[in-house]
Amino acid sequence: MQGRAIPDRKLPHMAGKGTPGTALLAKQKVPHTLHSYAHDPRAASYGLEAAEALGLEPTRVFKTLLADVDGSLTVGIVPVTAQLDLKALAAAVGGKKARMAEVAAAERATGYVAGGISPLGQRKRLPTVLDSSALGFETLFCSAGRRGLEVELAPQDLVRLTGAVVAEIAA
Repeated sequence: MQGRAIPDRKLPHMAGKGTPGTALLAKQKVPHTLHSYAHDPRAASYGLEAAEALGLEPTRVFKTLLADVDGSLTVGIVPVTAQLDLKALAAAVGGKKARMAEVAAAERATGYVAGGISPLGQRKRLPTVLDSSALGFETLFCSAGRRGLEVELAPQDLVRLTGAVVAEIAA
């Protein structure tokens, strides 16, 4: 990891357009690197598109999904190559039953648009679970809060900033 943030001025198309997630990283002085790519709105999978566009091993790229666990929204962060195991997610937060959240509810709660939901800087602090596979990497990639923008950071920093529980939640 390079251990530094790339200021928005180095990404001309983003000048002055940080996200709540990038603002949180800067405020907390967390080492990270931003990676941008041209998002194709026709892409079938935002996460796999990011991995391919940035030349990354897909298992290092994580997607942020929201589920309703016993009536409360919960964030699950899993590799883009995997599915979210809803039973495991519920168990990780002491719940009984989980189902995927409605897109509109996820967008309202996080303040982000689907396909660009970052686990960082969400509008509401939600219970968060990071798949344990993330700890096998020095750094991982996740959405920085906009389609076409990924952030690379240490998994331990992601856990600390989100208050995440680490558990096996990928299927």
